[in-house]
Amino acid sequence: MQAHAASVGDLISACDLLVVGAGFFGLTVAERAAAERGLRVLVIERRPHIGGNAWSETHRDTGIEIHRYGSHLFHCNDEPIWQYVNRFASFTDYRHHVYATAGGQVFTMPINLGTICSFFRRALTPDQARKLLAQQAGEFGSRDPANLEEKAISLIGRPLYEAFIQGYTTKQWQTDPRELPAGIITRLPVRFDFNARYFSDRFEGLPRDGYAALFGQMTANHCIEIVTGVDYASVRGLVPSKLPVVFTGPIDRYFHYCDGRLNWRSLEFEELILDCRDHQGCAVMNYSDASVPYTRVHEFRHLHPERHYGNRTVVFREYSHAAGSDDEPFYPVGTPEDRQRYHRYAARAAKEVNVFFGGRLGSYKYLDMHQAIGAALKLWQTQLAPLFAGRASVSGTEKQQLLDA
Repeated sequence: MQAHAASVGDLISACDLLVVGAGFFGLTVAERAAAERGLRVLVIERRPHIGGNAWSETHRDTGIEIHRYGSHLFHCNDEPIWQYVNRFASFTDYRHHVYATAGGQVFTMPINLGTICSFFRRALTPDQARKLLAQQAGEFGSRDPANLEEKAISLIGRPLYEAFIQGYTTKQWQTDPRELPAGIITRLPVRFDFNARYFSDRFEGLPRDGYAALFGQMTANHCIEIVTGVDYASVRGLVPSKLPVVFTGPIDRYFHYCDGRLNWRSLEFEELILDCRDHQGCAVMNYSDASVPYTRVHEFRHLHPERHYGNRTVVFREYSHAAGSDDEPFYPVGTPEDRQRYHRYAARAAKEVNVFFGGRLGSYKYLDMHQAIGAALKLWQTQLAPLFAGRASVSGTEKQQLLDA
């Protein structure tokens, strides 16, 4: 529902727990609080929908389920988390495969033995491929890489770097890789077999009826009230000091940017409706060449091959840019200055009474969906459940430990 500030104020006064933000983190906390303790939970969300960046919906013209913020694939190795999400949805057995167009050819991603053999036009054994890449990765000897480009070359060699990483990274960061810190990448995944699955996790799939249905089941408890289209800043003054709050918005914004703004990358999507049944033959195609302005193209009909769609298709071209004040933040930049700034905010957060921070924005981490769920379950089990069981307060040390985890 959408509501005016006055009516939201009434809802705030009547609830036991306020959750700010309706992504996976916030909704998991809300679901647990309602299910385990019967707490009256109010969730407020500034967007017109719940689910955060994982939101999916039926396309108005084609009937194809689209992921509004790019393809979101659920995968994990954690059986309890897999069991948890399966309470709210049955999952397909979809296995994600990604391809990359580079220099007029299409290759499998991430780099595997098939990619290497195709790129070098040679039939290589795993040991031969390892030896070849090791030779090419030794360009800079033993000295520490000075920037992202040198770091990438030290991991996979210059030929593969120039084909698959250089142009893509330039578009993603709008910066020459030689001007980016080496610490942005710690490794580049390379498989020395022909396994072409994008993820290696034990559990993988998509909600059979879509993410919207999953979120609907998560919040079906009558103790949960959701209000969309409301920014926390507009109702913050109405929140009683004793009311526990789970805040999943930008942590720097909560503190009015007193220690400066944290830097994020944002994404924009160009929607195209095409008069064909299949545009690219896969769900996600990366475009590695710098001459192509977008980083990748999503074609959503491939996410559910079990469904029967019509004769048109929907694709999203994805563009990356620095997040401005009005943009949705997707990826933390995480420079050393950003990390120092975040730790100052985390120290402030640990001192807040009855306010708990989490999610991508609240912890300044890029979290996969299963990681957001896991972090939310940990917050509930270690801090919120004990709080509502009668413990007077949660210490700043405990909150700091969770933020730093």
